[in-house]
Amino acid sequence: MLEVTDLHAYYGKSHILQGVNMTVGEGEIVSLLGRNGVGRSTTCKAIIGEVAPVGSIRFRGQEIAGRKSFEIAKSGIGYVPENRDIFPGLTTRQNLILGIKPGQRDGDGRWCIEDMFDMFPNLRARADVDASLMSGGEKQMLTICRALMGDPDFIMIDEPTEGLAPKIVEQVGDLLVQIAERGVSILLVEQKLTIAMRVTNRVYVMGHGHMVFDGSPQDLMKDDAIRREWLEV
Repeated sequence: MLEVTDLHAYYGKSHILQGVNMTVGEGEIVSLLGRNGVGRSTTCKAIIGEVAPVGSIRFRGQEIAGRKSFEIAKSGIGYVPENRDIFPGLTTRQNLILGIKPGQRDGDGRWCIEDMFDMFPNLRARADVDASLMSGGEKQMLTICRALMGDPDFIMIDEPTEGLAPKIVEQVGDLLVQIAERGVSILLVEQKLTIAMRVTNRVYVMGHGHMVFDGSPQDLMKDDAIRREWLEV
């Protein structure tokens, strides 16, 4: 599905990504773990075209490095940034409608608005309420659901559980499993080991702009040295 090879990225003169290599397979949930500031979010931004990449990014066998963000999104990649962007002044339902690709209608893809309301009754209860009035957890659910309305084949979700109550974190984990069951591949950027250990097939750990671990969740739990040096444990 996704193959990243020797990926570099810069902010000005700062060399943030220093040769990132990673893959995400069909229907796979892959976690990208690491401390703040090591380049996890920059990896997502380079893949979606928000940061200029140097290196190779292949999606379904096609090179997408250097393409415009809207072209990359149209190819089937969704992105949920960590800042939970919603459109204030628009209702929850209107925010979801904005996620639908131009030329499509609700229900043309894997997901429809009713699916989102069924998964998250809180969104249904606030369907016609200004989205800016929602709680942090509700906004997080809305941003994920809005990205799904674009019917991506692969979605990157950056820090979805940051600042959320344990019950909402559990709901996010359930949603990730449902997304993968519908054939959507996921790259999950996280700091929390708990959700990564629960839902993911493989784990990458990033340190100082490159990968320092690639393996199963079980292998990571056995590697005390990696967890002590590169993760918040």
